[in-house]
Amino acid sequence: MSVDPRFGTGRSVTLPGPLRLDGGVLLSPVDIGYETYGTLAPDGGNAILVCHALTGDQHVASEHPRTGKPGWWTRMVGPGKPIDTDRYFVICSNVLGSCLGSSGPATVNPATGKPWGMSFPVITIRDMVRAQAMLLDHLGVDKLFAVVGGSMGGMQALSWAATFPERVASAVVIASAARHSAQNIAFHEVGRQAVMADPKWRGGDYYADNDPPVAGLAVARMAAHITYLSEAGLTAKFGRKLQSRPEKPDGAKTFGFDADFQVESYLRHQGLAFVDRFDANSYLYITRALDYFDLAEEHGGLLADAFKGNDTRFCVVSFDTDWLYPTSESRSVVHALNAAGARASFVELKSPFGHDAFLLESPELDRVVRGFLEAGKA
Repeated sequence: MSVDPRFGTGRSVTLPGPLRLDGGVLLSPVDIGYETYGTLAPDGGNAILVCHALTGDQHVASEHPRTGKPGWWTRMVGPGKPIDTDRYFVICSNVLGSCLGSSGPATVNPATGKPWGMSFPVITIRDMVRAQAMLLDHLGVDKLFAVVGGSMGGMQALSWAATFPERVASAVVIASAARHSAQNIAFHEVGRQAVMADPKWRGGDYYADNDPPVAGLAVARMAAHITYLSEAGLTAKFGRKLQSRPEKPDGAKTFGFDADFQVESYLRHQGLAFVDRFDANSYLYITRALDYFDLAEEHGGLLADAFKGNDTRFCVVSFDTDWLYPTSESRSVVHALNAAGARASFVELKSPFGHDAFLLESPELDRVVRGFLEAGKA
């Protein structure tokens, strides 16, 4: 039997478009980097779309080509895992605006033959979802068995159910929200200003010199990473512990501006590791898309209207120590779903790890996702 070249890992496609963006621009063509796992059923009814978070990618369960690290959700996606690739056909695409194969500021503008840079049109979460819908058309998937995502991926899952309700049987929304709060926007603005204040940013035109604004991007990542953790988790892991170094007789600090504390060293490592795999302009564009996200505003100001007449099943999950997208945000989504008469289940899980809990080992989350998907079978 011949292997369908559309399916597998490390795939990309250039679709003719045009894709009409919320900003009014017609984008054409549209490049999408993606991966698929498992086998598509003859009726196409076993397809699950996994949506990634802000700095994620399509390598959900395969080795990352730049870092060599395992996929970002290998504990959730794979043979015998909660999202079982022996049973489901799993799709994960790089979001529009990103830098790992999908159209974004780092890709070439066909009109100029040069990278788009900051001339790339501003995008929204709904634009990302529309691009994913184009990919599903290309793959021959008319309706998803489920769309699953955490953080920004959860926003995409909500947007999928609101924008293409007829194409989504089930949605799993983890550690997410229906809009970005003022606090979220404020943190993102600090990160963007760090990037743009780096002299090497040069208005976003740094590609030809291959000398990106790594210092600014590293600081942006450090600031954002703090929001992914919890105070309890940071205290348990680092507290006020100092770096290992030759001890002074009196055990004193070195009193300087090196990374004296272990938590400082950890954040610096996170920032430096990030710049090796991510584009600074893409960071600006995707954080802006998150800031613009407001599902209620898209539907006349009433969140319940986003889900009226919706046959999609919803599973909403939050974590008790997540202060980036706290449980109150998930409850607001569930209240809107209930008001719209949608089928929804909700659970708040305990974890010391804050927002990042959805990416880490969590048997409770595994059971929730597996059970919800199992219950959706015909």
